[in-house]
Amino acid sequence: MADDRWLIVGLGNPGPEYAGNRHNAGRMVVELLAGRMGVRFKRHRSRADIAEGTLVGLPVTLGIPRSYMNLSGGPVAALRDFYKIPPSRIVVIHDELDVPFGEIRLKVGGGAGGHNGLRSVSAALGSPDYFRVRFGIGRPPGQMDPAAFVLRDFTTAQRKELPLLVVRGADAAEALLRDGLGVAQNAFHTPAG
Repeated sequence: MADDRWLIVGLGNPGPEYAGNRHNAGRMVVELLAGRMGVRFKRHRSRADIAEGTLVGLPVTLGIPRSYMNLSGGPVAALRDFYKIPPSRIVVIHDELDVPFGEIRLKVGGGAGGHNGLRSVSAALGSPDYFRVRFGIGRPPGQMDPAAFVLRDFTTAQRKELPLLVVRGADAAEALLRDGLGVAQNAFHTPAG
C-alpha cells in the first residue's frame, strides 16, 4: 500500500485526568486536525486511536497513542509498519519545554531533549529523523520539577490563549505538509502577532 500518505501523531497521556495537561498539547492539536478533516477517531490494533482522511489534499492518518507518554513509541512504530510510512512522512506534535509558551517551532530530527515521549518514539522507529511540531509550554517556574510541570494544567491566563495556539499548531502541521519544512519554519518561527 505505497501512497503518499502522511502519519501525524499527537503525543499525550490517555484519560480525562490528563486532558488539560501541558503534556497533552500535541494531542489537542491532532484532535483539532481531525475536526478540520471532518473525521472521527476509532480504535486501531496499533494501540492508538486513528482518524483517516485528507489534509491539504494529501492522504493523512492521524494517530493518538493509547499508551502513556513514555511508551508512545510502540503505537507510533506499529502505525508506521501498518501503513508502511517512512520517517520522512511522519510528523510528531508534542509539548516542548525549550520553546516559550505561545510559540510553535518545526524541525526534523534531533535529540529528545529530556522528552520521554520523543525518546520512546525515536527508539521505536530506530531513527530520530521524523518531523516535529514543537508546541511551546516554556520552562517551569522557580525550582519546580519539569516532570511535575508538564503534568499540570495550563494556567488560567494560558488557557485563554490556548485555543488560538492549538489552531496555530494545526496550521503549522498543514503548512509543513503543503509547503515543506523551510517555508513552514519561515512562517511560524516568528512570534504570533
